[in-house]
Amino acid sequence: MTDPAAPPPPNDTATELQRVVDALRGARQRWRDAHRRGDGRDLPSRELLAEMVQGLSGALFPMRLGPPTLQADSEDYYVGHTLGAALATLREQAAMELRHDARQRGEAPPPTADADALARRFLATLPSLRELLDRDVLAAYRGDPAARSVDEVLICYPGVRALISHRIAHELYRLGLPLIARVVAELAHAETGIDIHPGATIGPGCFIDHGTGVVIGETAVLGRGVRIYQNVTLGAKSIPTDGEGQAVKGEPRHPIVEDEVVIYAGATVLGRVTIGRGAVIGGNVWLTRSVPPGSVVTQADTQSGAA
Repeated sequence: MTDPAAPPPPNDTATELQRVVDALRGARQRWRDAHRRGDGRDLPSRELLAEMVQGLSGALFPMRLGPPTLQADSEDYYVGHTLGAALATLREQAAMELRHDARQRGEAPPPTADADALARRFLATLPSLRELLDRDVLAAYRGDPAARSVDEVLICYPGVRALISHRIAHELYRLGLPLIARVVAELAHAETGIDIHPGATIGPGCFIDHGTGVVIGETAVLGRGVRIYQNVTLGAKSIPTDGEGQAVKGEPRHPIVEDEVVIYAGATVLGRVTIGRGAVIGGNVWLTRSVPPGSVVTQADTQSGAA
């Protein structure tokens, strides 16, 4: 018979749980000590940035990507209110990124006015960004015989969704907020399956058709009216390293794609090569050399060395 006065038997699950909690605390502390990390949450928030991008998309295209109850007579009010909220979020998140960068360099935190200035500079880019996106939407409509309207393109096509996020992320990247820009890009990547680094420069009138599996690297440069199909990679042929074997950051290593180029599904273009204006790169081509303007490159060409 069990003695009612005896203490309860030890809870093995609770003991194991505490052991894991203690071990994780030790692992966290070793990482923070080694990499000069603080104990607080000092990084931009994916959740808040996702809300910001959704708001910016609605402000750019209020009657298509804004709230379903929006009426035309309150369009400007909605845009103003939404941009105000997005600006406040960006200011806060930019301050966190700037503080984090300063801490990593062992410097004093920058003044909050720096984040406010960056947010305001970003806000000023939105009218030209909207005009760029109008050209992307029109390129998709004109380039796809299955598209019945520009509205269908805007609300349905993943390539357009990815370009909206990329245009936003690229401006943030240029302003000196690469971490926030990368979060915005990766949110779009998760949603669309299209992976565009925010550093990539993409000219107006870009059309990414279907889009799943497209990869565009950080230093890629695309001209006007470029059309890309699914599973295309514009990547690096090799990664330069320093004397200690660490990757060298920021070196141009991705392709330059000139105006009006078409790259069909499954093609892979690697290295700092130039695809000349009006060239057509066929499906599943593997290309590591430059191509003159007006060329048509097929698998047979690359297999025979003609490319």
